[in-house]
Amino acid sequence: MVEVDPESGSARVALTSVVTRLHPEDAVFAAMLMGWTRQQRGGRRLQQATIDDRIHTVRRFQKFADEYPWNWTAGQVDEWMDHLVSELGRAKSTIRNYQIALRMFCDYITSPYYQWPQECEARFGTHPIQVCHEWNTATHLVEYEGAPARRPMTRKEIQQFLDYADAQVEEKIRLGRKGALAAYRDATVFKVIYGWGLRCNEASKLDVVDFHRNKKAVELGRFGALQVRFGKSTKGSPPKRRTVLSVMPWAVEAVEDYLTNIRPLYRPGTKAALWLTERGGRLRPREIEERFAQYRDALGLDPALVPHCLRHSYVTHLIEDGADEKFVQEQVGHEYASTTALYTGVTGDFMNTMMRKILDRTLAPDQDER
Repeated sequence: MVEVDPESGSARVALTSVVTRLHPEDAVFAAMLMGWTRQQRGGRRLQQATIDDRIHTVRRFQKFADEYPWNWTAGQVDEWMDHLVSELGRAKSTIRNYQIALRMFCDYITSPYYQWPQECEARFGTHPIQVCHEWNTATHLVEYEGAPARRPMTRKEIQQFLDYADAQVEEKIRLGRKGALAAYRDATVFKVIYGWGLRCNEASKLDVVDFHRNKKAVELGRFGALQVRFGKSTKGSPPKRRTVLSVMPWAVEAVEDYLTNIRPLYRPGTKAALWLTERGGRLRPREIEERFAQYRDALGLDPALVPHCLRHSYVTHLIEDGADEKFVQEQVGHEYASTTALYTGVTGDFMNTMMRKILDRTLAPDQDER
């Protein structure tokens, strides 16, 4: 007797798990989704959040097409993509993720290994096909596909922003208002995001123990390097870890002051989170983004600026200050040098300085001859 793996994504196993009171079409579609979930979870060991996102995408397309998977066509995908772009204004990266999920689902239900073509042919007289092809899906050309309006903040903008954040602490203390602790914490958060080139989510999930010594930078004490444990992951993979070396001593001073004088006032006890809320929880990325927007708007800065622009600025300013591009790439955790280049937005003064140095080196031999 052959044993059947309960985690198998096969049609027969999935169909036996579906409630029989469903209509045949609904039952088969539900079984397909269940089987695909098992195939991703059991065979590929994907995270549940990734699986849930993909299932949600497939359901959205099914609702838009108003057809079951064995009746889907490539033309319906074209119509959905046009709807997402022209009417909903979805970003390129979002569109690409939708297409990947849909293509993978179709790969699953058209595979002979899982028997869905035979099952659909027997029940409905037709079978599913792959509806995502090269000519109706986007190619992933670069790693960064963010909004073009996002740019690095200038040094002047960053100084203005951080000065304003510090001023909010003094203002709340002077007026005797609540929120001075939170304002001090948030001012330090922004300094850390810029000082170590972090993403918002990476900063939110930092723990106190993530800072550690670097024997090559003993003057920075226990803040010579920062271990980022929740770096951006690729679909289905765990978060990427990286070590970011500390290169801005003033940011080290800011976080050391926060840990010594401010965080203890939150009465953290055994809590590990670097950034705590008044209720003892971990500061969330959305709260960081909201505070950033509040300060940005109060200063009348470009509304396109978001906390991620501080990360762009970190890359740009290190390059302008002469840091090796490979070093910067490792610091921010980019897999490709082309991505780091996209993050870089050096100023006109920097470009002119580089041009002048090149011209001086080029013309030097001619000048010597004279």
